[in-house]
Amino acid sequence: MGTGLYDLTVPVFIHHLRILSTLLDKGAAFAGDRGIDPLALTGARLIEDMKPLTAQIQSACDTAKGTVTRLGELEPVAMPDDEQSFAQLQARIARTIALLEAVPQQAIDGREDAQVVLKVPNAEFRFAGRDHVLRFALPNFFFHVAMAYALLRQAGVPLGKMDYLGAL
Repeated sequence: MGTGLYDLTVPVFIHHLRILSTLLDKGAAFAGDRGIDPLALTGARLIEDMKPLTAQIQSACDTAKGTVTRLGELEPVAMPDDEQSFAQLQARIARTIALLEAVPQQAIDGREDAQVVLKVPNAEFRFAGRDHVLRFALPNFFFHVAMAYALLRQAGVPLGKMDYLGAL
């Protein structure tokens, strides 16, 4: 028997959201130690037309919670995108982890062939459950986690690859 979709999603999302939380802790400490305005870090962008650190955290959280609610046909959970501070971003990560921890495994496993519809402004994408996870959700989630890492690293926060990977 192969790995179930639950194991490919919920524990992976939780693990990397915790890593993201640790990265933010290091960013906040760096700002405090250097006397840098924390909002300068949370509002940082790699380039003008990319979204800031706050949006990278919001998008990682939204991808995780959206994936499991769509896949498991669970009630969507709205979170306004109004975080600005490190503490607010940490609270969003904590709310997302709590939501993920409450998802029953049986809601996700066995949904490999179920139709999943992803609605975005001006478009709608249809996937089989497995394809949604492997072709969209995981790559999108890791994109935003990597962008958060890169934004903090670019700002001078002393991070390395093992910080991104977390405890192995």
